[in-house]
Amino acid sequence: MRILAVDDDRNNLKMLAFLLGEEGYEVLTTDNGKTALDMIDTQHPDLVILDLMMPQIDGYEVCRRIRQTTDVPIIILSAKGETQDKVQGLNLGADDYLPKPFEPSELLARVKAVLRRSEISTFEDPHAAVAASGLRLDPVGNRVILENGRMVDLTPIEFRLLHCLMRNAGRTLTHDFLLSHAWGYEYEGYSNQIAVYVRRLRSKIEEDPANPQYITTVRGLGYRFEKR
Repeated sequence: MRILAVDDDRNNLKMLAFLLGEEGYEVLTTDNGKTALDMIDTQHPDLVILDLMMPQIDGYEVCRRIRQTTDVPIIILSAKGETQDKVQGLNLGADDYLPKPFEPSELLARVKAVLRRSEISTFEDPHAAVAASGLRLDPVGNRVILENGRMVDLTPIEFRLLHCLMRNAGRTLTHDFLLSHAWGYEYEGYSNQIAVYVRRLRSKIEEDPANPQYITTVRGLGYRFEKR
């Protein structure tokens, strides 16, 4: 597995390269966003670890540009640990967010988990389409086909969350259930984590995201994909 680490702090880059290299990963590093975008196009990493506070092009903008062209998993590392900063990063397409300072063991656990859940093999039958309420989910194409025939591309996390909801159509799924099944491991997420991705999914599949017909909120419990 090839990991690209992006941070303008050379000491942090050395630390990341050492930690990840010791685990057997091939590690690429750069200290600026422009070079990172070029390396993603030419080196095709399996995961990007991205700092936010960088000169010229900050991590938010790098994340946004990455998501315009690829679904490569992204973990944001940042000293900006406020909830709004995490939500902004997730809204731009990041798969995980780890505030600095962090324990090396937690970083490695997040890396392994994000890589694991990005693999299609997580699904019981990765070649079987899932259908519910007029929507069809294509695990091979990483997309959903709407009732009008329009195909919508999904990021890996959006795909896994929708897959989990559609496979359990008609059932209310709790936040804990979604974190452990859609995220693929025992993850200590925070309350806004799932809401961010549900909001993104609704913007893609709902005719009126403010009045969802597919993914409904069950207040105090979680979410349900309506079966009809």
